[in-house]
Amino acid sequence: MFGLARWRAVETQGIVRKTVERIIHTVVAKGMDKVATFNRRRLPALERPNPFLNGIHTPMSSEKTLYSLRVEGEIPASLNGRYLRIGPNPIGHTDPRSHHWFLGDGMTHGIKLEGGKAAWYRNRWVRSTAVSKALNEAPIPGPRRGTADNANTNIIGHAGRTYALVEAGAWPVELNDELETIAHNPFDGTLDVSFSAHPHLDRDTRELHTVCYDASVKHKVWHVVVDSAGKVIRQEAIPVEGGPTIHDCQITQKYVLVFDLPATVSMKKMLAGYPLPFEWNPSRPARVGLCPRAGSAADTIWCDVDPCYVFHTANAYETEDGEVIVDVVAHDSMYARSNMGPDSKRSCFERWTIDPTIKQVVRKVIHDQNQEFPRYDERLSGKAYRYAYSVGLPSEDYNELSIGATTLYKHDLAQSTTETHDFGINRYPGEFVFVARTDDAKEDEGWLVGFVVDLNDEHSELVILNAEKFTDHPTARIHIPHRIPPGFHGNWIPVI
Repeated sequence: MFGLARWRAVETQGIVRKTVERIIHTVVAKGMDKVATFNRRRLPALERPNPFLNGIHTPMSSEKTLYSLRVEGEIPASLNGRYLRIGPNPIGHTDPRSHHWFLGDGMTHGIKLEGGKAAWYRNRWVRSTAVSKALNEAPIPGPRRGTADNANTNIIGHAGRTYALVEAGAWPVELNDELETIAHNPFDGTLDVSFSAHPHLDRDTRELHTVCYDASVKHKVWHVVVDSAGKVIRQEAIPVEGGPTIHDCQITQKYVLVFDLPATVSMKKMLAGYPLPFEWNPSRPARVGLCPRAGSAADTIWCDVDPCYVFHTANAYETEDGEVIVDVVAHDSMYARSNMGPDSKRSCFERWTIDPTIKQVVRKVIHDQNQEFPRYDERLSGKAYRYAYSVGLPSEDYNELSIGATTLYKHDLAQSTTETHDFGINRYPGEFVFVARTDDAKEDEGWLVGFVVDLNDEHSELVILNAEKFTDHPTARIHIPHRIPPGFHGNWIPVI
């Protein structure tokens, strides 16, 4: 009886502690938000139009449901499911002085494929409190984490559910199969800390692993694990300094990789009114941490790396001699010049070889053309692999992640070769995802699926490429009679 009473007392203390922490977080966030909101009205006028509110980025103004979609080619009959993609799409008037691409209201886009046909296209705003208010709707139920509740960066399927995700503070938002918002849902109340836009699935355990940061917490990040039932089973705090912004991570059989790089949260910029208050901090050390997936954060092996910034990784794995291989798109800097969008001058696809014994990272350029959004056959997450696919960016020095390249790359990491698929003049691809033909298909035996925006006549297409015949004409092009603004991440969610 004493043991049970003690256990209940400890449990009650834990609940009280979490509640108090949540109240403090909300009060502090609201206070800082008031100061930032006041100063935001005093930001200087722009010298040029905000590029993320104009041109190819001009937001859509309505939600659509389309059933009759023109198809060129033949949709593979094995593709039964939904291709979903999310991105920022501000609703209503947006002040161009303070608008940052990464912070626009989330909008999902999806196409359902079944039986060799395109069943529908839908786009829907993710119902944050602000979006619901703008649409004169009742707020969507579910807890919020402070004032943050806009999810606009990734959309995934896990444990039979669909979630819209974002990093730095807000919790996941659950959607139904037709992209309507169901609830703000921190994995049925099992998530206490921030989440991330980039969880990675271990196909053997069916667990999601990710590294999460909170823009209001500078001294730690968290390794969070969501089990196969969709419940959080690990929230391991990892000490850091200076508030690093960690967009992506990766996993191997032993480790989760923590990219502690010199792009950090700036309280000065936050209070000045900039809604995305990140800055390049080149004097700060850059390092990669190998945190044991099931061990203590105190056992993390930190390895120095030359200063750079990584938004996205391809795959990672361990070699027989204990080194860790991870392939990344590395930027020369980030948040150094612009308050509107990403602003590096150069990015390359690189292989990093991490030696945990001597704590050293060796960087090798695989492909030196500007690019982003690397993907791979994610059945192989944490294991040796051969192929990666990425989206081209303009070849000259660029600013704010310019949309201006018409190419998709396929990297053969065994042969050290790269193929290029060019979609043609004024046809701009987004991130493409790999879908295997069958569960037991070999690597690269499948399809690459993604949106292409055609500015020749302001329409979009869902394009399906045969990954093995990468440079051939598309297997199918599903026409969407309007321009879908460039967004961030998407995934293929098969019918289960």
